[in-house]
Amino acid sequence: MAEYKGIKGFKVQYLSADPSDPNIGQTWYNSTSKDLKYTSVTTAGAWATSNNMNTARYTLGGAGTQTAGLGFGGELPGSVMTGATEEYDGNSWTNSNPLNTVRGLLDGCGTQTAGLATGGASPTPTSQTATEEYDGNSWANANSNNTPRSYFGTTGIQTAAVIFGGVNPPPVTATEEYDGISWTSSNPLNTGRYFLAGAGTQTAGLAFGGYTSPPIATGNQTATEEYDGNSWTSVNSMNTARQTSAGAGIQTAALAFGGYSTANTGATEEYDGISWSTSPGSLNTARSHLGGAGTQASALAFGGDDSSPTYSAATEEWTGAGSPLTKTVTVS
Repeated sequence: MAEYKGIKGFKVQYLSADPSDPNIGQTWYNSTSKDLKYTSVTTAGAWATSNNMNTARYTLGGAGTQTAGLGFGGELPGSVMTGATEEYDGNSWTNSNPLNTVRGLLDGCGTQTAGLATGGASPTPTSQTATEEYDGNSWANANSNNTPRSYFGTTGIQTAAVIFGGVNPPPVTATEEYDGISWTSSNPLNTGRYFLAGAGTQTAGLAFGGYTSPPIATGNQTATEEYDGNSWTSVNSMNTARQTSAGAGIQTAALAFGGYSTANTGATEEYDGISWSTSPGSLNTARSHLGGAGTQASALAFGGDDSSPTYSAATEEWTGAGSPLTKTVTVS
């Protein structure tokens, strides 16, 4: 019988840990786990369960990447707001210093070492303007935004962010840009809504989904708009009308996941800069009001309302279609 070396021209690598950036088709033996592994590519995007957050909650903010995520604020059972902040390293969550203004229904953007949190609601229902910057260790108060709001969308980075939509208490269209120091009003959304999600940058943003008014059958939105740093343009709609979903990625390669349609959903859609396509990969834990981070190829979902009385601490990692995927050789 031919050996692997005779077929491929080299021996199987003997490694104590999986390589951090394996090539497609690479094969190795992991001496720690005692598994023979190889790298293939995903034919369709898929979600994989990871370790839970330390604090189960919903209506929280999210930022960062799949291997350096940030979750902050949110709501606990009994309508108790929290300022709890956690960092994700691609495997587990670690508690960090809390927000200065305890709140849920907020949003944010940026990275794990340069995050931004703004808006939301404090323990009273009053919408907030409070803005805070995160340096990888603690939060510092910054200049407030102009329009108090909660349940809105955000995208960008700490020094170049944009917020849009929300409730105050009626649905608002107001858009504001942050330059790392102060907020400036910009042109409004075409469709006023709250419970919406966002992706992209300050000069190439994306707003999608959301909610306008009861009943849910007509209030849930599929509307999608692109932002060019000055104004919003309506583009092709999502396939599933939903509110309180999460988003990741950029304007030409975005990901929408979770939310509430007629019930909590795990549905995932991908946007290519022109239209949305429904992915066969769905969240393992259907939920709404969750946090999101990352890219279309490598996203992170965490927390949310999973219809349980204690809310969710679940964390899931998304691997997009065509991405490298490590597999273990099994013999049955």
